[in-house]
Amino acid sequence: MAGQGRSIAFAQHGMIATDHALASAAGLRVLQDGGNAIDAATCAAAVLGVVLPMMGGLGGDTFIVYYEAASGRVGTVVGSGAAPRAATLDYFTSRGHRVMPLRGMLSPSVPGAVDAMAASLARWGSGRFTLGRLLEPAIEYAAGGFPVAENEAGWFAAGAETLSRYPSSARVYLANGRAPRAGEVLVQADLGRSLRTIAEQGARALYEGDLAARLAEYAREHGGLLDAHDLAAHTTEFAEPASTTHRDFTIHTAPPPSQGFVMLEMINILAQDDLGALPWGSPQAIHLAVEAKKLAFADRLAYVGDPRFIQNPLPRLLSADYARHRRRALDPLHAQDTVAAGAIHEQVGETTAFVVADAAGNICSYITSLSNGFGCGEVADGTGILLNNRAGRGFSLVPGHPNAIAPGKRTMHTLMAFLATRQGRPFLAWATRGGDGQAQWDFQVWSDVVHHGMNIQEAVERPRWLSFPASDPSTIEAPYELRMEAGFAPETYEGLRRLGHRVVAPRPSDGGVQVIMRDREERVYGGASDPRADGCAIGC
Repeated sequence: MAGQGRSIAFAQHGMIATDHALASAAGLRVLQDGGNAIDAATCAAAVLGVVLPMMGGLGGDTFIVYYEAASGRVGTVVGSGAAPRAATLDYFTSRGHRVMPLRGMLSPSVPGAVDAMAASLARWGSGRFTLGRLLEPAIEYAAGGFPVAENEAGWFAAGAETLSRYPSSARVYLANGRAPRAGEVLVQADLGRSLRTIAEQGARALYEGDLAARLAEYAREHGGLLDAHDLAAHTTEFAEPASTTHRDFTIHTAPPPSQGFVMLEMINILAQDDLGALPWGSPQAIHLAVEAKKLAFADRLAYVGDPRFIQNPLPRLLSADYARHRRRALDPLHAQDTVAAGAIHEQVGETTAFVVADAAGNICSYITSLSNGFGCGEVADGTGILLNNRAGRGFSLVPGHPNAIAPGKRTMHTLMAFLATRQGRPFLAWATRGGDGQAQWDFQVWSDVVHHGMNIQEAVERPRWLSFPASDPSTIEAPYELRMEAGFAPETYEGLRRLGHRVVAPRPSDGGVQVIMRDREERVYGGASDPRADGCAIGC
């Protein structure tokens, strides 16, 4: 247990690790009652949308990576929504916008989370649970209230200024004239009624029924573009994963518009470097990873967008020869301030993430988000639903950019979840919240486990770094900073400064990595949960 504060959770018949104890408990009950991994994930996702309303919920998006034990196949769910049909580039630029509005009703895209929940349940669920039954714990916590957790209270306080701008949000979350404090009970009665409507009428109630009409009406009355046609047109995609190999592992993630391939490209760029031979936390080890991150994100920004609108060169970006080409662009002795995309021949945070495994060997890596904390900031009055600000956070207003906004287009997405197999069998499932930090923190946990031999809880708890900026259009022109948590050796910070990094330390991380590992020999699951959040790993 050296170097960690919590123990790994071990269990034989199922495991769940989430950002909130109430969500972990709700998912565990489903597993104990005979549900499978996707049943439990559906229940946990719904609860998380209530007990962590700043991170996800009915107004957010969802990506899933799922290992189906019966077939031995890995599949993915792409549950992100599109920009409204009225959201043209000219609409924003003619009104003086240089970047997309970050808050308010011009910032949401169509929310994909609810349809993704129902679609994945229909494809992979055990058949023992209806969507309505799985929503019951979330309905109870919304209508009857739940006590605010400690870290969550800090997130409420940090978001209070944003919430205070919108009367509909202030009525729900600042009812006492301030943000709720740890241990105080928060009731979301309107959200409970919206969840009940979905439980009784099905997921499409959010897209085609009275609930959809109320969302569209609120958007119209508050200067937004989202309308009933946009909601009704939404569908969930099932897609083959993007993947790469490393040693005897295959690492899977959702394809674009998820930017999960960025972490795969980082792994490929450093495949020939013996990271395990470098001491953990050494300046050289961190430097190599940070510079690989810069290269991979430069490629993401230059070449990748919604595959329904542009041709993504993913096979090239994830090829071994391209990785060697990009590794030659990495300066091992100095941090680069300007990083160009690689030459290719083809044309081109807040979130909550969790993992679930069941007795049959199915494993789910699940991530859902409103984008920024509290999304667009506005609760659609009378529904209790916070809509995302994914369009405002993700789209570019630069003509010709692969991620330029267009009607019906999905923004490139920070959401990513990962599942690694070894010789075709599940080895590790992991994910974290945190915007552009996700690829970087997921890479660090992977490297700690695979290159440094750490157990999963120690890997989750180790200090982490974040190279900023990455892909956010509103910050992309800022100079690079290397934001580092406390806990690294003093010589690490100084060594990185000598290599040319602008080190900002100590800088707390807002990540929340959740991990499940499968032991092939013992047939036992290990679960790890990040103490940076209020959750836990628990099994049966």
